[in-house]
Amino acid sequence: MSDALDATPYDALLLLSFGGPEGPDDVVPFLENVTRGRGIPTERLKEVGQHYFLFGGVSPINDQNRALLDALRKDFAEHGLDLPVYWGNRNWAPYLTDTLREMVADGRRRVLVLATSAYASYSGCRQYRENLADSLAALAAEGLELPKIDKLRHYFNHPGFLDPMIDGVLQSLADLPEDVRAGAHIAFTTHSIPTASADTSGPVETHGEGGAYVEEHLDVAQLIADAVRERTGIDHPWRLVYQSRSGAPHIPWLEPDICDHLETLHGAGVPAVVMAPIGFVSDHMEVLYDLDTEARAKAEELGLPVRRSATVGDDPRFAAAIRELVLERAAVENGREVTPCALGALGASHNLCPVGC
Repeated sequence: MSDALDATPYDALLLLSFGGPEGPDDVVPFLENVTRGRGIPTERLKEVGQHYFLFGGVSPINDQNRALLDALRKDFAEHGLDLPVYWGNRNWAPYLTDTLREMVADGRRRVLVLATSAYASYSGCRQYRENLADSLAALAAEGLELPKIDKLRHYFNHPGFLDPMIDGVLQSLADLPEDVRAGAHIAFTTHSIPTASADTSGPVETHGEGGAYVEEHLDVAQLIADAVRERTGIDHPWRLVYQSRSGAPHIPWLEPDICDHLETLHGAGVPAVVMAPIGFVSDHMEVLYDLDTEARAKAEELGLPVRRSATVGDDPRFAAAIRELVLERAAVENGREVTPCALGALGASHNLCPVGC
């Protein structure tokens, strides 16, 4: 094998995701896992679960992770990277602890983790690390030998993540009626989080209001908008907006909400909108319901033509990007010089969390 495709010291990659129900009977137990420790009554969870019941109680996220697993394994095999890929979830089967137990039984001792979250935030990074720590503690209590685990860096500005989204926006623009296409605005969407959480995703003094979470999304949005302008010759106005808010109404969350933004644009005479879910790796439930169902219904109510661009999903370019990130991290661990691949103003994210991260 070529040194360029040598992933040592790592002997496995773990795809770590959120998980989702795969049938009606799974919905409430899944939501109990997600909300454990918050004391939310079962009746309230049944109300929240209506989003899932609209789709037969099935979240698309698990099938999308299976497709990504296949894409990663195919890419690795085609490029001679001998690295097995496992899959574990935080909130549903296959559970993270069970997957790590399987990896230990298979003799895996140095594991890289790919989290299906591209940006800096508590829920998108640290919470995954906490879940890993909890699972390792459970295995230690069983007397098992624990592997050393490292998490791949944030990949929001890697070209293999960006290019599929650029193509998705271009396709959505092309799909709009010709008479409204040139005047279309782009609404780049991501998951809303409490403003206090956003501010702690990276120091406000360094990253601006909303911390690294907002800054990284703005950088991605600008990169996509610039690429669209270069390829079409049209400078489409854009804004970063939010979706999927939950929690107590008195707690400030990032705004504006996508539905409110559609109303604002319609009131301003904007002829059409492309909704681009840049904050999501795949078309899971929050994209399927909050954009394809709720936001689309709002647009139809307004008489506003909208299109929703695709997420990255199992695009081969994304699988190739993960391979590049694996080899980059392996090179770092082996003390080799490496130029990390990243576009935009922010550069590559850190491999190791700095003090106070």
